[in-house]
Amino acid sequence: MVTRDEPRDGPLSTRLRELGLEVLFWPVVRVAPPADPARFEAALGRVAELDWIVFTSRHAVSAVTARLPSLPPGVRVAAIGASTAAALRDRGWPPDVVPEEASAAALVTALAPVIQRGARVLFPASSRALPTLAAGLRELGADVRQVEAYRTDAAGLDVSACRSTIDHGAVDAVTFTSPSCVDELDRALGRAHFERLLSSSSAITLGSTTARSLAEHGFESVLAQPATLEGLAATTYRQLSLRP
Repeated sequence: MVTRDEPRDGPLSTRLRELGLEVLFWPVVRVAPPADPARFEAALGRVAELDWIVFTSRHAVSAVTARLPSLPPGVRVAAIGASTAAALRDRGWPPDVVPEEASAAALVTALAPVIQRGARVLFPASSRALPTLAAGLRELGADVRQVEAYRTDAAGLDVSACRSTIDHGAVDAVTFTSPSCVDELDRALGRAHFERLLSSSSAITLGSTTARSLAEHGFESVLAQPATLEGLAATTYRQLSLRP
């Protein structure tokens, strides 16, 4: 099952099919433009004043690079993990800092030795961004300018059809790429069917933040290795190969 917002021929779905797996397309979140696009544009208009831009998702990368075709001289870039770093490299923005663990806390730790007090940092964030990153950077003395780069909204599911699929035991694995996917799947299905689904299928998560979110909902998961969409597909395939 794919829960992230991507088209049916998106990168995760395509790679899963290439591995011979049948994809259930259940996107529970929808990525939309920021609620205040003028504020976002204004923040990008002052990018030459910055010392750093920190990215925590591929969606933030897409939103920023669509408006800034090239990285301004003197501005350094940090990415929360391998998937976000790959998206930056694809657009010609090689990141300067990428922690081994894909989490906000790990990114703060990785930046601590290189970021200077008073550094001006732009954080293009989701509408549901957790406070960990911005708070951690401010503790390092950075001047953090957080701006909503995109909204993460709930997407509509055919809940009756999804519940029927779960009742028939037709789901072997569920992939999660963000805490929002976890929260919205639980909300959409209802607690009883969410528990039934995760009790009978393997959960594979992209990054430790998403894994912790699922754990808070009561379920363990297998972390994608490496922490990229291709790694998520490969880990899903390996995990299913171990099932009886």
